[in-house]
Amino acid sequence: MTNIQRDKIDIPVTSFEEVILARQLVRELMERLGFSLLAQTRIVTAVSELARNMVVHAKDGRLTATKVTQGARVGVNCIFQDSGPGIEDIDQAMREGYSTTKSLGLGLGGAKKLCGEFNITSSMGKGTKIDITEWVK
Repeated sequence: MTNIQRDKIDIPVTSFEEVILARQLVRELMERLGFSLLAQTRIVTAVSELARNMVVHAKDGRLTATKVTQGARVGVNCIFQDSGPGIEDIDQAMREGYSTTKSLGLGLGGAKKLCGEFNITSSMGKGTKIDITEWVK
């Protein structure tokens, strides 16, 4: 089920078309929140990579993106949750050049470099959760 509100997006990510939709919706949310074009581009690039990983490795997942506040700060938080096979060795998966699909291996580590805050948890056979947050500067 897709749920799109002014300050919250909750969508399934099961196809590359939904990866594109996720990018568009997160960019629109960030624009409304006052993020610079550079910040939008960085986070939308990370969103694209993380959503694509869900489709490729887990076959499906969900993206929830919400406006967050901390005192006077305003930001966006994106949670990518899947119930796929999980990541056996997160440290190895985060290393530049590591790939299980013969890609360039820039995905997880590259996404982390683009985000202000990046957290990942994974359990074999149960899935992966990635939580990113970026604050308006």
